[in-house]
Amino acid sequence: MKDVRIVFMGTPDFAVETLNQLLIANLNVVGVITAPDRPAGRGRKIQQSAVKRFALEKDIPLLQPTNLKDGEFLNNLASFKANLQIVVAFRMLPKVVWKMPDFGTFNLHASLLPEYRGAAPINWALINGEKKTGVTTFFIDEKIDTGEIILQKTVKISKHETAGELHDKLMSEGAKLVVQTVHLIEKDQVKTSKQPKKKEKEAPKLFKDTCRINWNHSRKKIFNKIRGLSPYPGAWTVLVNGDSQTELKIYKAFKQKESHRFELGSIIVSKKELKVAVKKGFIIIDEIKLSGKRKMQAQDLLNGFTFQENAKVL
Repeated sequence: MKDVRIVFMGTPDFAVETLNQLLIANLNVVGVITAPDRPAGRGRKIQQSAVKRFALEKDIPLLQPTNLKDGEFLNNLASFKANLQIVVAFRMLPKVVWKMPDFGTFNLHASLLPEYRGAAPINWALINGEKKTGVTTFFIDEKIDTGEIILQKTVKISKHETAGELHDKLMSEGAKLVVQTVHLIEKDQVKTSKQPKKKEKEAPKLFKDTCRINWNHSRKKIFNKIRGLSPYPGAWTVLVNGDSQTELKIYKAFKQKESHRFELGSIIVSKKELKVAVKKGFIIIDEIKLSGKRKMQAQDLLNGFTFQENAKVL
């Protein structure tokens, strides 16, 4: 049985669950690396990462480098005398860092690699209408998400699942897979497999333009985009209401198959329902946010907002 000393690298909530499960499993986490504190929110107040807050609570030694090749950081990292590094939602590591520990550096990725390499695998799996995804542990190499696979776990995606719901499911399954991976390393029982080199679906970083709804797309494609971007960063569109235009985000919707003669993007309002005309049906909006307003149920919006007769979304 190998004596494993772990340095954990991560930043958001997704990574906290893995760190927590490592501690619950009584694995020896000797240090944590996370992002520097940064201003966030409307007030631009300095915020600590979720991993930093957890590490401080558990009294784990912590480093927050701005430059991963900096000599002082590398000396401090080496001083932990770790023989294994685990990365969960952190950043790309230079070779001098990932080659440091004797037992290697492995990463948890929220997809079934080689599918959905990149920064937003959870969102893209839903946007593309996948029925399953999963989590993968793999040893890091020179490229992004290309290293040899250690373990994988498949997770089913339900019809109406949002990115937030899938995030939490994969966060839990991923934490378990990381602990299993460490136990294999402890027992010297790791058997890796190379990733296929064929062209796979990718998961690039999301930008604002990526998140805009195209109302000329199919009913299913629009529905998948909305749930794939909910709750963050949110699928958005422009509401044209009389002489005014405003940006709005849609967080929850349903698709309805029905023949109609409305122009695509037309808004149809009743006392209880807000829907948009699309090809061969409608998108029924359930949760919405107008620019500068709070997120609310469509029913609540209808009680206090007037849609003009020719209101539409672009």
